Amino acid sequence: MFKKILIANRGEIVLRINRTAQRMGIPTVAVYSDADKYGLHVPACDEAVHIGPSPASESYLVFDKIIDACKKTGADAVHPGYGFLSQNAKFAEALAKAGITFIGPNPDATSLMGDKLQSTQKAEEVGVPVIPSHLEALSGIEQAREVANNIGYPIMLKASAGGGGKGIRVVMDESELEEGLRMTKSEAMSGFGDDRIFVQKFIANPRHIEIQVLGDKHGNVIHLGERECSIQRRHQKVIEEAPAVVVDPGLRERMGKSAVDLAKAVGYNSAGTVELMLDTDGSYYFLEMNTRLQVEHSVTEIVTGVDIVEWMIRVAAGERLTIKQKDVQMQGWAIEARVYAEDPNRNFMPSTGRIVRYRSPEEGPKVRVDNGVYEGGDVTMFYDPMIAKITTYDRDRDSAVALMRRSLDEFYIKGVLHNLAFLTALAANPRFLKGDLTTNFIDEEYPQGFSPVPLDEGETNAIIAAATLMHLRYLYRASRTTGIMPGYPRVVPTEVVVEIGGKQYPVTATPVAGGPDEGFDIDTGSQLLSVHSDWRIGDPVLRATMNNIPERYKVERSGLGYKLFHMGAEIDVIVYRKRVAEFAKFMPERKPRDMTKYVQAPMPGLLRALTVEEGDRVSPGSEIGTLEAMKMENILKATRFGKVSKLHAAAGDTLSVGQIIIEFE
Repeated sequence: MFKKILIANRGEIVLRINRTAQRMGIPTVAVYSDADKYGLHVPACDEAVHIGPSPASESYLVFDKIIDACKKTGADAVHPGYGFLSQNAKFAEALAKAGITFIGPNPDATSLMGDKLQSTQKAEEVGVPVIPSHLEALSGIEQAREVANNIGYPIMLKASAGGGGKGIRVVMDESELEEGLRMTKSEAMSGFGDDRIFVQKFIANPRHIEIQVLGDKHGNVIHLGERECSIQRRHQKVIEEAPAVVVDPGLRERMGKSAVDLAKAVGYNSAGTVELMLDTDGSYYFLEMNTRLQVEHSVTEIVTGVDIVEWMIRVAAGERLTIKQKDVQMQGWAIEARVYAEDPNRNFMPSTGRIVRYRSPEEGPKVRVDNGVYEGGDVTMFYDPMIAKITTYDRDRDSAVALMRRSLDEFYIKGVLHNLAFLTALAANPRFLKGDLTTNFIDEEYPQGFSPVPLDEGETNAIIAAATLMHLRYLYRASRTTGIMPGYPRVVPTEVVVEIGGKQYPVTATPVAGGPDEGFDIDTGSQLLSVHSDWRIGDPVLRATMNNIPERYKVERSGLGYKLFHMGAEIDVIVYRKRVAEFAKFMPERKPRDMTKYVQAPMPGLLRALTVEEGDRVSPGSEIGTLEAMKMENILKATRFGKVSKLHAAAGDTLSVGQIIIEFE
């Protein structure tokens, strides 16, 4: 077994790998860039080595710096986690030359399966079904037109060296082909240093199913069942689960055999994932193979009881797999949701900044939280915007999803924009609850972008009750203030008026038998709720039972009122005394500033180019520039007719979200 493992990554995956290594009694080494000097992964490991400036290209991606850190600390093995160097065959070869073991597959398998062209050809040789494709790099737009017409639209343009959902574009018809090819090649070169692009047929309503495989250096390969990863946006997974709703034992066996056959054919000797596309008729096709640990490995670990990281370490050290295929059993159901620093209300644009408040759900046997951030830490523009992963487990899918909703409602983050509301809304979506999933789910359910589902009467009553409890806790605290002038006690009313969305609801609230510190019986007019909670003023999470049903809300004081976050909705609530509520009806509404004459940066990033000058006229849809963020290039387009009166930014500028770029007359 290894004497010491260096974990060549950052954030939550380092903490995850470190937990297993520590349990196995193996010391660990962390590496960190300037931006990660105070990262959680740095003190978590036994040792830490600084490896350079914040950009990954100058730190985490530099072979020599990782190898030097191994030599300084005496680490004889490197675990790459995911991303960065995890699928880089040349890195594995460089480690081998230095006498250091790469905890991952052999370089030949990584090189072959990491190339989408070669891996698809190999899958076809082995007998794994493949999507109709042109498996040679395109020479230019003319060949692209010919290939697309032969295969038939819609098609997918894919970077041969791609991964992580980057370097992929769907082209619906010929009018989109030239721009799609240009942008895909640009992203591929920027992200992977390789602009080879190939073409696959785009299957309209598929499910994305993954098969987790494990192999050793002695020719043994098994699979650990499937994961469903169909809930995606921009080819990035958002929610994953194991097992998959539509996969029965027979289909699982067939897909598992295909994955194992492919892994054996390439001499695969670590943890890896064969990604498949499942069509509505039950047929499946090879998509790609990820030759690394997956972000979503936790759901497989929970339902199978197999520590995938541990087996990666053991087989890298030469041990044989002691798990046989017949030993693998999937028990219960696990769901994972990825919490990102992004704004769902602005087309999921990344968000950066300092995390001012951070409170994750309480962990236990059924709730697992993997994170690499902390209160006071920064989310920077240099790395992936994922904040945390939350995984819930229960006996069946309905129970696991219900637990996920409650856990997301407990998750409180302040300081950066995040997708918690969106995740909660997904977990409450009727179509999601039925398991009717495809990779188009988000586009189909939220075609105009994310907006929370309106609250029904029962949910509105629950919000009224929660806000009333909070307000009365404030009033009771004020009534107990010492030094109050005799004869002028603060009287806490039993009748109040709750205002939501301009509508007022008369409410009667009386303390329960245990007193106001235990809860209240709240009559909303249409429902009587017995609300019990230990919530205290200042706590950002309200945990309560309403008629013995557990409820969770994120809460904030907002001026005279409160903000409650529940089931994906953000609700502004004001609680008035009855007399004050009468006057509140006459308050004027404050209107937001008109920003229609400006083009603002939709996300933080680098302004690569501006294609307009002062005096130019534009129309809706006109391209005005390109913004690079999180390794993705985004075209900025005008949304109105106008004449450019002023440029507030120039190519090469680093922009913050909302920063004005162009002003129109």
